[in-house]
Amino acid sequence: MKIGVFDSGVGGLTVLRELVRQLPSADYLYFGDTARLPYGSKSKGTVAKYAIGAVEYLVDHGAERVVIACNTACALAFSEIAAAVKVPTTGVIEPGAHRAAEESRSKAVAVIATEGTVNSHAYRSALERLGVRATEKACPLFVPLVEEGWLDHPVTEEVAHIYLDGLRREARDADALVLGCTHYPLLKPLLTRVIGESMAIVDSAESTAAEIAQLVGTGEGKGNVHFFATDSVEKFRRAGEKFMGRPIDGVEHVDLES
Repeated sequence: MKIGVFDSGVGGLTVLRELVRQLPSADYLYFGDTARLPYGSKSKGTVAKYAIGAVEYLVDHGAERVVIACNTACALAFSEIAAAVKVPTTGVIEPGAHRAAEESRSKAVAVIATEGTVNSHAYRSALERLGVRATEKACPLFVPLVEEGWLDHPVTEEVAHIYLDGLRREARDADALVLGCTHYPLLKPLLTRVIGESMAIVDSAESTAAEIAQLVGTGEGKGNVHFFATDSVEKFRRAGEKFMGRPIDGVEHVDLES
């Protein structure tokens, strides 16, 4: 089984990392559209166009199943992306919402994500369909702090308190916190410390990987991983190693504009 994973940058590598952990026998193609990020500031039509081009590239290179690891692309254009390709396609929002619904006894959860994902209310809509009330909070500073490598820095902890203390007051009965951005899993230890153990943390990357593993089976052996990036290969490698937690090799530059 060859699985394609698409993201606007390197954040989706947290999804790939979980896929490799839970489904090590598969081969993976990862496409990071690093030349055209961030997607959050772009229109729905532009996001759909960029994502479809990248996903078609993955399918052309042998992907038999595709995972859209980009929360923004899932929130704004998942149906368009899924309709454009001829292979099964999975996003990160529905698996995360399903896991949160299973975890929450109060049927009230909190969701943290980027501005674009929060403004789309994609998680809120998915959770409401499952009978769960969601309180959403945009946490835009988390992405640059993660990319800076400040995963357990006093500044990051202070920012987390500013975001989450207010969220806890607003969503007092919420007993689960959904990480609605692929950068946020790297902050899980810090967020657990800040939010407290009474609130379960739901990682959409873990949930998505678990769903794919259930769909295709775990298999035997160890597969290969190949990476594509639309901007600097070296920059992708340096940033990506923080997300994968190991050295990254085999990065190929792609120019979709040409």
